[in-house]
Amino acid sequence: MSDEPPRYVVPTAGDATAVLRRLTRAGWLSREGFALAESGWDVSAARVVLFGRVADADTVRLAVLASVRGAGVVAITDVTEDHGRALVADLERLGAVQLDPDAEPAVDPVEAAGRLVPEQRALLERLANGETIAAAAAAEFLSLRTANRRIAQARAALGVGTTREAVLAYLRQRPPPR
Repeated sequence: MSDEPPRYVVPTAGDATAVLRRLTRAGWLSREGFALAESGWDVSAARVVLFGRVADADTVRLAVLASVRGAGVVAITDVTEDHGRALVADLERLGAVQLDPDAEPAVDPVEAAGRLVPEQRALLERLANGETIAAAAAAEFLSLRTANRRIAQARAALGVGTTREAVLAYLRQRPPPR
């Protein structure tokens, strides 16, 4: 998963439920409806996925705006109808759209690792060298809570579920030592 939010357009509520279960296991918070509060524009850090039925042009606009602001979207609609086609076309302008509820977004490990911030790379490098998270946090002048948060963000960016998998993905893509 690139750092872009998941975008699913599915035909039934059952399909949406299957997608939402998978996304919540991956750390996304789900919420029904596509309207977002005006408090903050970028909601990507909140890792929220909005879901609901899309049956008209107003709901299409809300779903697309939510995706632009960084929210994940799981829309239930018929893609053969006008509003369904419009939704897919608008979301595709923002990035990949999954029409298959069983499809997992593809993750290119090298591309994903390239999106890691230096702080995440430093932590993963220390973990790869055998340090504990607490030791790596102290060495990088971070609190343990912040280090755990940065590692969780790295896991999400790399599309993996565990810290061990994140370290292995980081090791596969890092440049060889000189």
